[in-house]
This record gives sequence, structure tokens and C-alpha cells, in this order.
Amino acid sequence: MVPVRLTGPRLAIREYHHTPEDVDALHALFGDPEVTRYLPFGPRDRETCADQIELYLEEAMAEPRDTYRLAVCRRTDAEDPADATPIAHAGLTLGPHLSADLGYVLAREVWGRGYAGEIVGLLRDLAFGPLGLHRLAARVDVDNTASARVLTGLGFREEGRARHDQYKGGVWSDSYRYSLLADEWPGPTA
Repeated sequence: MVPVRLTGPRLAIREYHHTPEDVDALHALFGDPEVTRYLPFGPRDRETCADQIELYLEEAMAEPRDTYRLAVCRRTDAEDPADATPIAHAGLTLGPHLSADLGYVLAREVWGRGYAGEIVGLLRDLAFGPLGLHRLAARVDVDNTASARVLTGLGFREEGRARHDQYKGGVWSDSYRYSLLADEWPGPTA
């Protein structure tokens, strides 16, 4: 495995560690009903989050690797991002034809600070740079206007609305699909 380490102006994206700190951080995200409101699953308990990190580490060892589920940390929280507590989760899932789906989840206490845009920018640069992908896509619940703004602000284009594409808690919901192509990418973020 070649570990992923991405660095932006304020954030660093790294592999998860199977430590109590990373498990607690993932549980702070995935255990919060407000944070998981637009995710395809409801709140998860700490044990499930520990199992998720174990799965993430197994996926990171796959050859070839097709799934990147990564911890997002603030650079100011530790001298080395490997030692910082995650405040968000980021993911890329590779698909056919040099494509990938991206996703991200931020802790509620860091909402509204522009971190989502930095995360998407770093994932985009990984996808179109080192991974050499052609298409990057994202699914956004129709009520998640903040994520829609993040994506369109980074050049993603809305492709359309998928009706009743998610069933959670006995309720169907619609989503918008967004995409960005390699030839629309402005190049690595400085």
C-alpha cells in the first residue's frame, strides 16, 4: 500500500489508523443523526465505526486499489497530520471507464468554514492527477443545498435528478448527480 497523504492550505487527508482516537472521531461523525441526515445510512455505534476503519484499512491494501476512504484533519491540530484527530471523512470509489464517485462528511462543529470545498478540491486533484481518471461524480440529496453549492463552486455540473434513488428510515428521497471531467479540471490546487 502506498499511503495517501494530501495537504491543502488548512487540511490534510490521510489514511485512517485503527486507534481509539480515530474510531472516536469516526463515531463522532457517523454517530450523529444530523451529520448522517443525507447519508445512505443512519447513525452508527462505536463498534460499527471500529469495524468500518478495519474495512477501510483492508480496502487500502487491495491491489489494485479501487476504494479510498480517508481521514481529514486540520493541519493546525498537530505537527504531523498522522497525529491529528480527524474532523471529517473523505472518499473516492473508482468505477469503470476511468471514473470515480466522491463523497465527504464533516463534523457538525466545523460546518460553514469552507472545509468541504478544500476536501473536494484535494480529492479532485488526486483523481485527475495521480490516479489519472477521466470523470468524477457525486450524488447529493436534493435538500442538501450546501453540498450542491460546494460542487458547483468547484466546476461540477449538475447532470440531473434521480428520483427515489435512496430509501432510508422508511422514506424515499431524490438526489442530484454532479460530475466533472478531466478536461474541465483547472489543474492542481496551489
